[in-house]
Amino acid sequence: MFIDTHCHLTYDCDGGVDAVIERANNAGVGGLICATANPVDIKPALEIAKTHKNIFVTTGIHPDYPDQNPYDYLTDDILNDPYVIGVGEIGLDYHNNPLNKKEQMELFEKQLEIAYNHKMPVAIHTREAEADTASILTDKYHGVMHCFTSSWDLAKQMLDRGFFFSASGILTFKNAESVRETFAKIPNDRIVIETDSPFCAPIPYRGKPCEPAFVIETAKVLANIKNLQIEDLETILFENTKRLYPKWHVKL
Repeated sequence: MFIDTHCHLTYDCDGGVDAVIERANNAGVGGLICATANPVDIKPALEIAKTHKNIFVTTGIHPDYPDQNPYDYLTDDILNDPYVIGVGEIGLDYHNNPLNKKEQMELFEKQLEIAYNHKMPVAIHTREAEADTASILTDKYHGVMHCFTSSWDLAKQMLDRGFFFSASGILTFKNAESVRETFAKIPNDRIVIETDSPFCAPIPYRGKPCEPAFVIETAKVLANIKNLQIEDLETILFENTKRLYPKWHVKL
């Protein structure tokens, strides 16, 4: 099965979350990892995971919410929940919010420490913030560079620190040649795949709300980039996801 390692199931979606999950399963996407961005989404995400098969959660506060206190939300009870497998998405975004860099960095560092203290992997958002991301994200931490579209220079640094890299629908865009070149260089044992739904719908769905079933389109492009049969890529991604998120497992 394919695993969508980063999707936002708490957002409004066509036909409701049950329909989205059913379409994903019918497409061969049998595992979903629901990431949180707004802290109010944490409890709804957990409810989805606990009432559906093969769905797990990463809990975190996106840099869009720098005034939030992570200690109010990333509590021991939440992070010790068997359905919570990582901390994310967290990070820095200077594209949307260039005026509150200090507050973003403080939020980022607090959440990294929470993840470190709980021995949990992190899912990292970085946009137009490569230098600060690299300076903060030392080899003390481990996890995945979510929806990675940054430079090969940052990729090399994070490879040396043991991070994974997640390919999204952006990989399929006509103007994303540099992203494809980067993923061609990343070793096969460091890649995973995601939709970031409802964002970043791949071709041929670009312009429409994305959903986990569409991860297959990104997988086709990634298989071509890596010169792999899609069945072989499926196996590689499955094993990589298990190494990235040790608490993740298939529920029979």
